[in-house]
Amino acid sequence: MDLIAIARELESMAQTGLHYAGDEYDRDRYKRLRQIAAEILAERSNLRFDKIIDWNESEFGYATPKVDVRAFILRDGKVLLVREDADAGRWTLPGGWADVNDSPSEATIREVREESGYEVEVKRLLAVYDRERQKHIPPYPCHIYKIFFECEISGGAPRPNRESSECGFFEVDQLPELSKSRVLKRQIEHFHGLCTGKEAFPAEFD
Repeated sequence: MDLIAIARELESMAQTGLHYAGDEYDRDRYKRLRQIAAEILAERSNLRFDKIIDWNESEFGYATPKVDVRAFILRDGKVLLVREDADAGRWTLPGGWADVNDSPSEATIREVREESGYEVEVKRLLAVYDRERQKHIPPYPCHIYKIFFECEISGGAPRPNRESSECGFFEVDQLPELSKSRVLKRQIEHFHGLCTGKEAFPAEFD
């Protein structure tokens, strides 16, 4: 187990401990454990210590993975990508964090609308991935599951927004520079194979 995985596990123990602990001395120990985890993550990632602490302190309850949803959309054999201004203008499948009270498909529909302007219907599940096991970079201070759905455009039109300045359709063998934090080239190639019948189903996991 690498240091980042250890730090995430320490943080989850601290978060769960702070949720259940009643004794003030125990709470102090869990707070210190949270600081140690943040120090390790700050050293091993591109995130600042104070940002990690703020992020972790906003969490509560029993620690569980966060959920990121993404939409794979084909039109005339080309895949829809959006430009992520927050990641140096690199490109990704439309998507983002699932909101509380959204189902996974509802979160995907909302994210596509917000990031591209298109309305979509969710057709089927393509994959549920553990972000770290898929080797996405850079590492994150929290544990993340990534859920990918095949979607179909049902309306709307492309429009710029505060998160992505443009969107476009690309040949799978002519992809622009991707945001490797969000999606990987081999994932897009695999989903294209699934959705065009070149690869066998069912959905992948882990």
